[in-house]
Amino acid sequence: MNPHLRDVAIPNDWDRRGLPGWSYHSNALLELEKEYVFRNHWQIAGHVSDVPNAGDYLTMDVIGERALIVRGKDGVVRAFNNMCRHRGSRVVADSQGTCKNALVCPFHGWVYNLDGTLRGAARPRSFPELDKTEFGLMPLDLEIWMGFIFIRFRNGGPQPSVAELLKPIEAEIANYRVADMVPSWGTWTQKSPVNWKSVRDVDNEGYHVAMAHPALQDLYGATYFDEPFINGVSRSFATYNPHAGRRWSVGQYIKIAPEPTHLPEHLRKAWIYYGIFPNNALSIMPESVQFYQEFPLSTGETLLRGAIYRYKDETRKQAAARYLAYRIDRDTMNEDVQLSVWSNESMLSEAFGGFYLSDLEYGVRTHHDHLRSQVPVLNLETAPEEKDMWGLNDALRSRG
Repeated sequence: MNPHLRDVAIPNDWDRRGLPGWSYHSNALLELEKEYVFRNHWQIAGHVSDVPNAGDYLTMDVIGERALIVRGKDGVVRAFNNMCRHRGSRVVADSQGTCKNALVCPFHGWVYNLDGTLRGAARPRSFPELDKTEFGLMPLDLEIWMGFIFIRFRNGGPQPSVAELLKPIEAEIANYRVADMVPSWGTWTQKSPVNWKSVRDVDNEGYHVAMAHPALQDLYGATYFDEPFINGVSRSFATYNPHAGRRWSVGQYIKIAPEPTHLPEHLRKAWIYYGIFPNNALSIMPESVQFYQEFPLSTGETLLRGAIYRYKDETRKQAAARYLAYRIDRDTMNEDVQLSVWSNESMLSEAFGGFYLSDLEYGVRTHHDHLRSQVPVLNLETAPEEKDMWGLNDALRSRG
């Protein structure tokens, strides 16, 4: 039996409408989303295994912000704005790398210690005396949970600590020893020609699996179920059918995947997906774990980003199963991209009459409700004037 973690009873008379179509192509709304949804909520930057040694760093450029994650000489992983305090240049230009014992700005050569404090400016006599802490790199909120590095661009924010936020799923994930995993193939990125919400709308429901994802339907369609967003976290769960195999990747995966005896019996054939509001997801399989997320580049273009992690001591069979799971996931993502394009393009049409959601799509509604709580102007069915968007939203937030 596949266990539910939480009470997920769907109300009898819930509002089956989704967000209004105008919200998928409003530039003014997108600026509100960047501020109240992306900058002040937790984002997954990577995993501690991406920065295993002192001087190792990882960067993330999203929503007009630049994050730098670096492991110090003391072994502590810290996050900063990737921004020199002199002229705002990037302190490091690469997406990932290693520095010996300091970070050196490539513009004028200001030098920062690995803990973010300023070591010194180039030609220091041309400046007044600089306080090493005051002129250090600007820190970002950072929390490590199960090995994953979460950061937040706005200190504070409406979410609690990551540990508190993810407490409902902690015991289940703990079985997988995720903190001890290592990278498989590094961080990947891809662009999709849709609004970011269309990406999340597809990911937040399994109603479409039977029709749109033949490999997933073959693998686990009969057992799949969704738990909607509750306090910022959703969960989807399925166990794969040991007799499946109409698709080559599925058949080979089931044939090769070893029995993971370190897992409780009900998790040994499980594929589990956790949504973390607003835009993060963790996907766990018996042989690997991955995160993926999306960030808006514009109202009509989205950056997809993610990475897969594996067991350090994986066997050849585990490695083969991980690769086959990746093939299944890759096909699924390509199918989801196409679905999001078809859905998103309709919202520019005057004929679009809005969503009418199934009980199996209640996760879409609960994600939309979370968005409405942060950006209350989304409650308006008719689009406000672009120039009035920010002020109107501020007024609605103050009433709330």
